[in-house]
Amino acid sequence: MSPAARPDTAIFDAFRRGLADLGYIDGQNIRIEYRLAAGDTSRLPAMAAELVRLRVGIILADGGGAVTQIAHDATRTIPIVGGVGPDQLAAGLVTSFSPPVGNVTGFSAFGVELSAKRLQLLKEACPAISHVAALRNPAGPKSIRRATEEAACTVGAELSTIEVATPGQIFAGFEMAVAEGANALVVLPDAMFWNERGQIVALAAKYRMLAIYPEREYVDEGGLLAYGSNVPDQRRRRATYVDKILKGAKPGDLPIQQPVEFDFLVNLRTARELGLTIPPAILDLADEVIE
Repeated sequence: MSPAARPDTAIFDAFRRGLADLGYIDGQNIRIEYRLAAGDTSRLPAMAAELVRLRVGIILADGGGAVTQIAHDATRTIPIVGGVGPDQLAAGLVTSFSPPVGNVTGFSAFGVELSAKRLQLLKEACPAISHVAALRNPAGPKSIRRATEEAACTVGAELSTIEVATPGQIFAGFEMAVAEGANALVVLPDAMFWNERGQIVALAAKYRMLAIYPEREYVDEGGLLAYGSNVPDQRRRRATYVDKILKGAKPGDLPIQQPVEFDFLVNLRTARELGLTIPPAILDLADEVIE
């Protein structure tokens, strides 16, 4: 169950490879039922209810803690493997990270900590920025918004939070950011934004906004900077929890795991198009520099 639009993405490929490494092949000894909302998260509760009616063995809630919460609202008995963060802990979705207890387990993306780090890296790469627009889905974690606001104060930049709930609002969101005087952009983690990353990167280029994104796929599309946990690696690791649960483990006995691989990417092609010189210290920090 995911806000994604298609099952043929790097994220789902990584999950299927993880299953294959453990001996599971879709259509042979395991069956994967995809329920994809194509960015319309309002469809997810009905999808979760449908999966419960189908009596699936495990629900993989992909797309962040909000999706995990929707799955949990639909069932307290079917094991759920998904994204889990501080907001879910505060809401009682899990009682602790180790062990989580209940029918939910999964992986944390360090969203709060990484959001603050992104603004720091953006400021170090582009010292001239003074006003940053934060593109945020209002359904996203409030803790990440607060961390971004605090980070903006720390780096000495004004921050405008631009709330975009649907793909159709993205263009208007950029126009609002420009109208408020923003000359830089930080995109907060969200599955809907990931689905629409091509549009977002194109608009950042159109308005010549210096931008940092939460996943490397944005830079693959031409984005300037990206910093975050390696999403395909996390999806591959989720397969290990599916395997354990299928073999009898209880979700509540499996600790919430933290990311182990992180990506920091710099797109020098985009920097040149923007007339920007990236400081050597930032290039030295990068895991990958796209020439």
